[in-house]
Amino acid sequence: MDASIREKYTAVIGLEVHAQLLTQSKIYSADSTAFGSDPNTNVSVITLAHPGTLPLLNKKVLEYAMRMGLACNCTISRFTIFDRKNYFYPDLPKGYQLTQDRIPLCIGGYITITTGDGRDRDIRLNRIHVEEDAGKSIHLPDERDTLVDFNRAGVPLIEIVTEPDMRSSEEAYLLLAEIRKIVRYLGICDGNMEEGSLRCDANVSVMPKGSSTFGKKVEVKNMNSLRSVQRAIDHEIERQIALLERGEEVVSETRLFDAATGRTSGMRTKEELNDYRYFPDPDLSPVEISDEWLDRVRSEMPALPRQLFQRLVEHYKLPAYDAQVLTESPDVVRYFEAVCNFVSNPKAASNWVMGPVKSALKDLGVSADEFPVRPELLGELISLVEEGKVSYTAAAQTLFVELLKNPQQSAGDLAVKLNLLQERDHSQILPIVEEVLREFPLKVEEFKKGKKGIISMFMGEVMKRTKGRADPRLANELITKKLTEV
Repeated sequence: MDASIREKYTAVIGLEVHAQLLTQSKIYSADSTAFGSDPNTNVSVITLAHPGTLPLLNKKVLEYAMRMGLACNCTISRFTIFDRKNYFYPDLPKGYQLTQDRIPLCIGGYITITTGDGRDRDIRLNRIHVEEDAGKSIHLPDERDTLVDFNRAGVPLIEIVTEPDMRSSEEAYLLLAEIRKIVRYLGICDGNMEEGSLRCDANVSVMPKGSSTFGKKVEVKNMNSLRSVQRAIDHEIERQIALLERGEEVVSETRLFDAATGRTSGMRTKEELNDYRYFPDPDLSPVEISDEWLDRVRSEMPALPRQLFQRLVEHYKLPAYDAQVLTESPDVVRYFEAVCNFVSNPKAASNWVMGPVKSALKDLGVSADEFPVRPELLGELISLVEEGKVSYTAAAQTLFVELLKNPQQSAGDLAVKLNLLQERDHSQILPIVEEVLREFPLKVEEFKKGKKGIISMFMGEVMKRTKGRADPRLANELITKKLTEV
């Protein structure tokens, strides 16, 4: 789309984010919430809504939801109820969903994002409420029938509903990324969009630039990654602008995003709120949140990503980029801070965690909490490099690899065993330097004529002949000294 046409309009975006909570049992029954079980094995008469069965609220669900509300600066409702949202889907056993309509658990609040130009922006929340998930309809290729798996039915969710505060797909991307970080830090959701434990619907409309009247809203579903959310919003903005430019109306509807084509397609017209016929559920008692209960939940709150980002920048003096990378995952930043207890240079620890450690975590498929190289062991390795006893190359390519295989040994002992300790004896390195200079007289002449970069060639020869054991700084000093004497 031509930029001049795109600039005539302002996009208006709001998100509805569903996060599956990491409780061991479902919201209203003792059925397991384990992902990947055989179809229809994590079910009971309550999940399947047999006549005469009654729901029993899982207290941990409310506590997890309160954690999210506190993290997002929400007001926690001290009195809340559950409502029935009536609609029919084959994978909704009761024919209604138990949710919160009139009195959500968490009201208002905001989440701060940092835009590409470094500005902090608060995205307001409308609410965070608790509800149950539906089952899953499965459509097999070339099959006319639809299969239904009820394992997911009754799995607890929180729905985070924003105000229409975002004006670009980038802001929506940043907000969803921040939500994913927050739920992971709180330990209430794994944030895995590919498995559906974090799901996002985007409400998108456009209006003429300068207008204060929002256009007709379109809801976009079926986005299973942060990048897909951004692509879907970008496409939808352009689609709606193209309609308006042709003099056509935007239809308020629900549309599906196709990641293969990058396009959205119509699914159904939007329901109005009165179509759901909300009313209070008669089987669940109202819930009162006492001061003591809320204070206990507040006291158990961990440090949040933005707090840790500030700590890394201010206390450890790390660049903003390092702090951003390290705080992507709570286990990684925990590991970094633990390593810092055993090193004098936090930046060196940051480089190792962002580089070799994160690479090894990916290869091993484990979290930093499960990483075999203990923080004190990595700290010892880093100190060997910082003190010039082992070269970085030898440490990264050989010693670190061996520590992964033998995490019960010390880095120092392994360095000795593998003959990796750098030679720092002047009398041992100088003869090799002199030998190299004698063998390359033409290169020495090039240096004398001003080609200073030739030193790197001499360094390479010295390191090769010492099998990488010569202290690079000492070798460089000796080469430079001898070249000026020749």
